[in-house]
Amino acid sequence: MSSSDDILPSSDPDSSSGPTQPQISHAIHQLSFNQDNTCFSAVTDRGFLVFNTDPYRPLLRRDFDCGLSLLSMLFRFEVFALVGSSSSAFSAATTNTKALLWDDHASRCVGELSFRSPIRSIRLRRDTIIVTLLHKIYVYNFSDLMMLHQIETTSNPKGLCEVSQVSGHMMLVCPGLQKGTVRVENYGSKRCKFIKAHSSNITCLALTHDGRVFATASCKGTLTRVFNALDGTLIQEVRRGADRAEIYSLAFSSTARWLAVSSDKGTVHVFSLKVDSAVLGNDTSTSASESPVSNQSALSSLSILKGTIPQTCFSERSVAQFRLPEGSRYVVAFGQQNNTVMIIGMDGSFRRCQFDPVNGGQMTQMEEHNFLEEEGAFSKLE
Repeated sequence: MSSSDDILPSSDPDSSSGPTQPQISHAIHQLSFNQDNTCFSAVTDRGFLVFNTDPYRPLLRRDFDCGLSLLSMLFRFEVFALVGSSSSAFSAATTNTKALLWDDHASRCVGELSFRSPIRSIRLRRDTIIVTLLHKIYVYNFSDLMMLHQIETTSNPKGLCEVSQVSGHMMLVCPGLQKGTVRVENYGSKRCKFIKAHSSNITCLALTHDGRVFATASCKGTLTRVFNALDGTLIQEVRRGADRAEIYSLAFSSTARWLAVSSDKGTVHVFSLKVDSAVLGNDTSTSASESPVSNQSALSSLSILKGTIPQTCFSERSVAQFRLPEGSRYVVAFGQQNNTVMIIGMDGSFRRCQFDPVNGGQMTQMEEHNFLEEEGAFSKLE
């Protein structure tokens, strides 16, 4: 493993303390969907909760002696990456500076990574672990925790970093070294590309599963831009609204036909995307790391050059919207059912909504649950 000032020597993973008896907690620190949106997790003061999304039902609840600050799932496997939130969490780790791999089936820690500064986010692939700090990103081999790569970024307090999830070579997108710039790492071609996405700081990123298309939002929160990750071209620009807003989450549908956006304005927007099939690699014989095919049909109408933002670009409005109570953070993802969106909130809410892909307009709420009130259901699962 390469040496770094940020990394600390690892201690014995088996010395970490395991779950305690369940005690429901109502303080949520993090919400996230897994890679295929079949589950979502909630990190609380006491541990974490996991729920199935379709149909909605509680799956797993684990409480620890001290709380967590971050969790990352690996699809539906019983392996989690956990980051503690206090000095006594798991072991003698400093506050949120240690990432643990937790095997829930064996109920023990099977690996750990320690750093000198707080961990901002963790992303998991079947073969890779990606840990994001304020100014650096570390890429590790999953099987032996050997460091594969270090990436320097501009200040990244939100831990922005997304990776492709299909088998084969990884695509990684993260902030670059300058304000408004995105760095794209293509581990297949072993090439790195910097794309000037915005004039202000980037605050939200999303990447399609195959790593071919990514979306960005800045601190202004008015425009979201969609790019071809393979050649850096701008595919489309969509407008949430005219007022400044904090974008909470961006999410692509599985076919990249739709993009969902949530913000502090309390409205979830769904936009129609015009991503060419060549960009998405619908020819399954071609992997994301092989042929960098550009979206000529979509890009020619915008008359732009590679890697640049046009001075006048048509910004399209959303086709569907759903109004939420303001004052809470919401994370959005697309459901397994056609034309459905799932919304989870820091207030403990889960909603499933459906939109009309032809007529658009206000989405219809199909169901709503408060997952913080599921203590009885979790007790039946133990």
